[in-house]
Amino acid sequence: MSQKYIKTQNKNSFNQKSYGKYYAQPVYDQKFIETDEIADFIQTQATLKRSDIKASLDELGAAIKHFLELGQKIRLAGIGIFKVGFSSIGVNKKEDCTAATITSRRVLFQPEVERIVVGSAEKDGKIIQKYVNAKTLIKDVVFEETHDNSMNLESEDTEQGGSSTPSAGSETGGGGNPSAGSGTQSGGSGIIPTPTDPEDDQPGD
Repeated sequence: MSQKYIKTQNKNSFNQKSYGKYYAQPVYDQKFIETDEIADFIQTQATLKRSDIKASLDELGAAIKHFLELGQKIRLAGIGIFKVGFSSIGVNKKEDCTAATITSRRVLFQPEVERIVVGSAEKDGKIIQKYVNAKTLIKDVVFEETHDNSMNLESEDTEQGGSSTPSAGSETGGGGNPSAGSGTQSGGSGIIPTPTDPEDDQPGD
C-alpha cells in the first residue's frame, strides 16, 4: 500500500513564481479506517482478544479528553504528543486579558520523531554522523501516482476554506511544492519513497 497522489497544475496567476507549475497533491480513499478495522489489525499483531482491543480503543478518546480538560499534555508512544491550543483576543490592558478573551480552542498534535542516520562526514580528523529527525508515523510512507477518479482530492488548504492550489514553498496535505532540497519527487509514475522529514517547530500558541 502507498499514499496516492495526482499531478495538478497551479493556475493561480497571482503567484507568478509557481504559476503553471505542476505539483503532487494527495488523494485518499473515500472510506475511513474505523475503530473495528484498527482492532482487527492489532489483534493480528498481539495476543489480545479483539473485544478487549475494541473496548480499549473506545475508551481512548474519553481518556484523552479527560486529561486535556485537566490541562495535561499527553504522550502516546509511537504516535506523539497531544495538548490544548487556543486563540485569544488582544487587549490593551494586562488586567483585561482574562479567560473571557480566549476564543477558539483546538487540539495540537506533535508527531513523535526519531533520529535517522543518513550518512557521515569527516571533521577535524573525526568521523561525524549526519542525521535527520523523521516523524515516526510516516517515515516509511511511499508515494504512488494514481488515476483513480473515485479517490478524494484533499489538502490542508481546502480543509481550511482556502485555495487548493499550492503556492511556491508551501505544502498541501502530504504533497506540496517539490522545491530544491526537499527530497520530494513529483515527476513520473511509480512508487516514490518519502524523504526523512526534518523536525518541525514545536506546536503551540
